This record gives sequence, C-alpha cells and structure tokens, in this order.
Amino acid sequence: MGENLVTVNDVHLCVEEFGDPADPSILLIGGASSSMDWWDAEFCRRLASGEAAGEVTGDVSGEVSGEAAGEKDGLGGRHVIRYDHRDTGRSTAYPVGKPGYGSRELLEDASALIEQLAGGHAHVVGVSMGGGLAQDLVLRHPEQVASLTLISTSPIARRDPSVPLPPMAARLSGVSLPDPDWSDRDSVVEYYLAQEEVYAGPSSFDTAHTREVAGPVFDRSTDLEASAKNHWIVLTTDDEDDAPRDLGTVTAPTLVIHGDADPMFPVAHGAALAAEIPGATLLVLDGGGHQVPPPATWDVVVPAIRRHTFREMS
Repeated sequence: MGENLVTVNDVHLCVEEFGDPADPSILLIGGASSSMDWWDAEFCRRLASGEAAGEVTGDVSGEVSGEAAGEKDGLGGRHVIRYDHRDTGRSTAYPVGKPGYGSRELLEDASALIEQLAGGHAHVVGVSMGGGLAQDLVLRHPEQVASLTLISTSPIARRDPSVPLPPMAARLSGVSLPDPDWSDRDSVVEYYLAQEEVYAGPSSFDTAHTREVAGPVFDRSTDLEASAKNHWIVLTTDDEDDAPRDLGTVTAPTLVIHGDADPMFPVAHGAALAAEIPGATLLVLDGGGHQVPPPATWDVVVPAIRRHTFREMS
C-alpha cells in the first residue's frame, strides 16, 4: 500500500501496511533505534499472505510445519502494519540527545496505531525493546491485544526477581562502535553491518541482507544520529510510572521466540518470559541471535506467527 504519515499523539509516524485491512491486523513493534525497514518487506508480505518459501528447518518447541514453495498455508490473510518509531525513519525526529518523550509515549504510539489502523484490536509482535513495549501494552490496554508474539526480549516484571537471569555475553562488554559519518551512506551502511554482526548469532548474520536493509535506512531517515542515540537515552531514564506490573495477569495467548545464541538476552530470558505468562509457548531458534528474524529463519518464524494468530481467530 505504500508508506503513509499518520498523526497520533501530536507526532507524525510513518507506517506501511501489507495485505487486506479487512483481515485481522498484526502490528510489528521494532527494537530500539530501529526504523520499520528492519521488518523486511518480504517478511511482511509472507506474514500477510501465508505464501511459503520452502521447507521448515530449525529447533522449534511448538507445532510448526512447512509448506511447498509458492503455496499458501490455508490460514487466511493478515493485515500487517510496520512503522517507524519516533526518531527513526520518516517519523517525527527530535534533537540529538534531547528526546522529547519517554518509553510511555512509545507505548502509547503503538496503542494509537492499533486504534487508528486496526479498529482497536490487533495481534502484537515486538522485538527487543519492542517486545518490552508489547508487554507493557498488554498490561495497560489488554482489550487491544488479540495475541502476543515476543521476540528476543526479556520479562519486564517477574514474580521472583531474586532469581537472577544470565547477563549479556562477555563479548558485548565494552563494545562501543565509533560513530560513522552520518552524512555518508557507505559509512553508515558499514556501521550497521558492524553493529548487526555483534548482536547476531554466529550462524545467523546475513551480510548481504543486512546491507540491503541498511541502505534504505540511510535513505529514509530524517536524522540518523538521533535515531542511533535518542532511544538509548529513553531506555536509561527511569520510568516515572512505578505502577506494579504482573505478567501473570496476561490473558492474551503468547508466543515467545528466542535465539539460543542471543548475546544480549541469553535464551534463559526467553524461557523466563514464557514462564511468567500463563499458557505461553516458547519457540527456540537454533543459532539465532539478538535480531529481527533474518531470512534464514522465516520458514520457521512466519508459519509459527501465522498459526499462533490463526488459533486466536478460530
């Protein structure tokens, strides 16, 4: 359908929709500093249409099966929505180092998009920071969430926080990539390649695909330096709302997807998240890192999400 700017909460957010708006909606919430480009357009099309690309492979703790290439899975269409967070892509940008919003505003942006584009009710898929926002969204606005899919993320609340979760991998300690020349396309693309390689699993980094995504990120972004820095300021600022959160109250059917080589949130985080939410299912991606599912995983991830959302339509 092409990109459109929509106005929510006094800001402009750039969105793109795939599939028929009359079909059940899936809202994709990206990670920190990530424009919608990281939700690959082909991934979105497959999620909307159910058209398969080949045989499923991988370690999956859940019921997932593949379809022959080019065939549809018989699970109906989806209306898939991807969007640029504030300070990413073509959405409203703020001065570098001075984001005029907090995590609550990012959450309410997602809520407003569900109201405006999905008729007030959507399946919600979030990755990394987006997975945290999705958890908070279902706690604050449970009526909006038909189902949850949480990817490469960690529980925002735990019944027993005294039990520690494993820290990030040692190889991430002290990693600080130098700023590129934000005005130079090649410099920025190389920066994103280096960044993605750090967080990807050892067998899941796709250089060619990352390069294909990084170029449009440069081309589409209003202020790349603000994109790279402002969300991290938001994430390290205490949330003034200290209302208690209990994932044990979540009734939305939940699928947790986690790579077993995630260096940011080791797979125990995904297991802990699934344990916190009643009835949640855990799907483990063999060799997957801390990343939006790369093309090599789509034959696992797309059917899993479509089956998960179909069950909740039935």
